[in-house]
Amino acid sequence: MPAHNESGLLEQTLKELVGALRERDLRFEVLVSENGSSDTTLADARAFAAGDPVVTVLTRPRADYGEAMRAGILAASGAVVVVFDVDYYDLDFVEEALGLLTGAAPTPAIVVGSKRAPGARDERPWPRRLVTTVFSTLLRLVFSLSVSDTHGMKAMRRADVAPIVEQCRFRIDLFDTELVIRSERAGLMVTELPVTAEERRPSRTPIWRRVPRTVVGMVVLRVALWREARQPRTMSP
Repeated sequence: MPAHNESGLLEQTLKELVGALRERDLRFEVLVSENGSSDTTLADARAFAAGDPVVTVLTRPRADYGEAMRAGILAASGAVVVVFDVDYYDLDFVEEALGLLTGAAPTPAIVVGSKRAPGARDERPWPRRLVTTVFSTLLRLVFSLSVSDTHGMKAMRRADVAPIVEQCRFRIDLFDTELVIRSERAGLMVTELPVTAEERRPSRTPIWRRVPRTVVGMVVLRVALWREARQPRTMSP
């Protein structure tokens, strides 16, 4: 769970999440990946962890959502890793995703909680819905992505995705996207489940700042993947 400047919401989320997971009688750990907070987020996380051994706190010196997620995935000890945001989580998604990840073959390596899949409900303000629609369309056109969303909740088999996570170069906004794209290109199965997206607090980053940054990042990512595909592969002796 990446966390940046979430004072006031983090403790409530951890109480709800840990309590709900215990009610489902699951073996679990919760890793809070704090990154560059200027408020009491880190202190709040550590205070909660001091009173509950299932919670572990990681910390990074600068605000970077993608790097925080990367650190959490690699530090997780379970066979299945679920990524939630402090303001966006769903326990029903966990149960459905676990059924897919541990069910009969073929099993996916990643299950994406999609805000765009048939049956999904996106109740966020219309500007954010519009940005998601445009971004998802570009991903399909530019990268031939099979799923309709890459951001938000995800569940994954750690053994499959850890090597992909190590390869990912992009951080901040595009880590999720690069992870899903690289996983598909490596031959891993990626599937999606429809989810309900509700805004528990206003977005921290204005859309007018995210959109140009994300578009430029997509272009750079496309070029980087194209160059990698053109590199000759070395043969083992």
